[in-house]
Amino acid sequence: MSYLIAIKTAIIIFPFIALLITIPFILLSYHKYGSINKIKTLVIYSFILYLITIYFLVILPLPSFDTASKIPPPHFNFIPFNFVKDFLRETSLIITDTSTYIKAIKEPCFYVTVFNIFMTIPFGMYLHYYFKFSFKKTLLYSMLLSLFFEITQGTGLYFIYPNPYRLCDIDDIILNTTGGLVGFGIMKLLEGFLPSREELDKRAYETGKKVSGLRRITIFCLDIFIFLIINSIIYIFTNNKLIHFIAIIIYYIIIPILIKNQTLGMKFLNVRMTYPNKDIFRNIIRNLFIHFYYLILPFLLMYLFIFLIFSKIKNTITISIFLLSIITLLIFYLIHILVILIKKKIYYDKFFKFKYESTIDESF
Repeated sequence: MSYLIAIKTAIIIFPFIALLITIPFILLSYHKYGSINKIKTLVIYSFILYLITIYFLVILPLPSFDTASKIPPPHFNFIPFNFVKDFLRETSLIITDTSTYIKAIKEPCFYVTVFNIFMTIPFGMYLHYYFKFSFKKTLLYSMLLSLFFEITQGTGLYFIYPNPYRLCDIDDIILNTTGGLVGFGIMKLLEGFLPSREELDKRAYETGKKVSGLRRITIFCLDIFIFLIINSIIYIFTNNKLIHFIAIIIYYIIIPILIKNQTLGMKFLNVRMTYPNKDIFRNIIRNLFIHFYYLILPFLLMYLFIFLIFSKIKNTITISIFLLSIITLLIFYLIHILVILIKKKIYYDKFFKFKYESTIDESF
């Protein structure tokens, strides 16, 4: 039952963890490869879910503080291979009697030992397949993972509890490390049937030579984020009323000129803007238009709408009007996101004869 609790908890927590790592994952993938490979994404996110699950298997269910304080010793076992003695002493298994096999499997002395091995088999598989770890590195990292789990248990969940509520056992380290090595061996046998890490990287790189819709959206969001940081820094040091326009000139005019038709966001994500005859003036106008179109115009229209409504109708349905304005703004952005994702050129790109060009490193 405790295993089911741990698995259910991991499944509930996973979406929140995934949300936290998604933006860094997208940025790093586009920075290194220029694309996001579906298989690599599946491997990484499944690895994270796996780590969350086995961590909860180690710490859950959590006892009350009162219960934990009353758990009698021993809390530690530093004698290796004690599980062998326990198995020989407690098992009802008789090798020559097949009728005892099922009963023996259901006994803690058997299934706890097997579970500790099985728990880290996937870890060894991930380490060898995706991270390309050698046998020695898999051995080391499997042992370190198990040591981390035992420290977690031995410290009473990092001293949150007055004393350990689970046994800190050297045998668990031995069994977990064994599981990691078994996983390494299994993946060694299966790797010929699966695409290699090098093949996945090559596919990602080949795809990255074209600038996808999601990559364009990522560039835009990253540029806005960096722009706002620059805007804030200039404001702190100057407190100038024209701060926004100064930041626009620096970020969307001066920087692209200095780094060959790239904003800082484009530079990081390996993308360049291209125009007919390398028209710098067209580049500047387009950048200013985009900033005005997405960041200034929608909010100006929203404020104008609210102002006109309030001037006609006073002290009525204020919240409804405000929410309607926000929804309209979100729809405006959503429509443009969908257009970009389906890889159709937006009218202003056609007008400015603008294209994105991938600059992903060909020495990959």
